[in-house]
Amino acid sequence: MPELAIHPDRGASAGLRFPAHAIDGLAGTSFKHQHLPSILADEEQDRGFFEVHAENYMGAGGPPHAALLRIREDHPVSLHGVAMSIGGPQPLDKAHLARFAALVERYEPQLVSEHLAWSTHSTAYYNDLLPLPYTEATLRRVSEHIDEVQEAIGRRLLIENPSTYLLFKESTMSETAFIREIVRRTGCGLLLDVNNVFVSATNHGFSALDYLSDYPLEDVGEIHLAGHAEQQDDEGDLLLIDSHDGPVADAVWRLFDIVIGRCGPIPTLIEWDSAIPDWPVLKAEAKAAQSILDRHAASFGQEKMHALG
Repeated sequence: MPELAIHPDRGASAGLRFPAHAIDGLAGTSFKHQHLPSILADEEQDRGFFEVHAENYMGAGGPPHAALLRIREDHPVSLHGVAMSIGGPQPLDKAHLARFAALVERYEPQLVSEHLAWSTHSTAYYNDLLPLPYTEATLRRVSEHIDEVQEAIGRRLLIENPSTYLLFKESTMSETAFIREIVRRTGCGLLLDVNNVFVSATNHGFSALDYLSDYPLEDVGEIHLAGHAEQQDDEGDLLLIDSHDGPVADAVWRLFDIVIGRCGPIPTLIEWDSAIPDWPVLKAEAKAAQSILDRHAASFGQEKMHALG
């Protein structure tokens, strides 16, 4: 594994401009500007965190930054990139990476993440997170790109597993083996999207539980939960789309409960990016996640006490 300039406590040594909020064991939600008045007026002060898409804040200022500055005063923030094209065949966009690193420096997010996907070709940027063939050549390219991002931001990057709708004949390893090897080569962490696991498992006919059993849960630093949409493919078979436009499905909640039972309370985010509901609806989803985290936190605490005793 290459030596990386990763400094988790870099902000503390430089003098924090924001309060240092704890994030372990918390549930959070995507931050939507239309919810800001409701969040600020909410008398029930939640201890959760908010996640923002980095690309929405790459301008120098204006209303987006004003809103995020206000939220960052009272809550932990997670920065989630959606357009780095970590798996792309071409070099990373240096200007984009510089803007991404500047956001990390500016807001001191507790968590920083990107996708195991690609979204560029030449000078074209696609509004999709496209899948990769899992080969040695792809593994080398993805690892090099992750090393470059981690060096630029000075901290560990979390990589999110994709939702997929096709498989490549060229693949020579499973997705979980590919992800495990990325972690070994780069020292990155993982963002486990449980909904993506369920979507891919349903679309390709494999067991979500088997996938999770083979997934390196010990390297997970954040979890995503989201809603999905049901469609039919050209043959009339069920096709799930990672749509982020509704509540978390019961089957995904059950998988989440199993994951937290295995690895303990990990920061968990509710993603809801279209057909966005009023704040109380989104908040209720986060509270449901928090109840699961709290239940398992209590049992993990008891196990630790028994071990110490």
